[in-house]
Amino acid sequence: MKILGIDPGYAILGYGLVEMNGSRFALCDYGTVTTEAGTGIADRLKRLYAQLMDVIEQQDPDVAAIEELFFNSNAKTAILVGQARGAAILACANSGLKIYEYTPLQVKQALTGYGRADKMQVQVMVQTILRLKEIPRPDDAADALAAAICHGNSAVCHSRMEKVRGL
Repeated sequence: MKILGIDPGYAILGYGLVEMNGSRFALCDYGTVTTEAGTGIADRLKRLYAQLMDVIEQQDPDVAAIEELFFNSNAKTAILVGQARGAAILACANSGLKIYEYTPLQVKQALTGYGRADKMQVQVMVQTILRLKEIPRPDDAADALAAAICHGNSAVCHSRMEKVRGL
């Protein structure tokens, strides 16, 4: 299963693709889509959507995992990130991908076993799980890879539970 992970943002949107075979992960690709400050929000969202559509077309993932919005004290930033998240969800939906959403706490829990892990702990686990020489940069791409790995781990757990239940 090829999983597209997305860390939404309107200035920098991170994406990461992993291939999951059994319980092993392999890195396919990762990167960011950036937009310039001072550009209108409509143009920024259009760029995020178009670039993510290109990634999806080139990489042909099976599913998408996107991080849910973490609300911070800056409401304007939260709204802009929410709009970017909507553009990413639309790109995935228009590409026929099933979309799974995870909170930052769920991602941290899935990678480190601790829902309050710090950013560095999560990044080191991404590096370890994908057997990379160094931590993927920038942080947005590493966070997207973490979302993809989180989904892979969740899919394995759900599959095992269904077998146990006889579903």
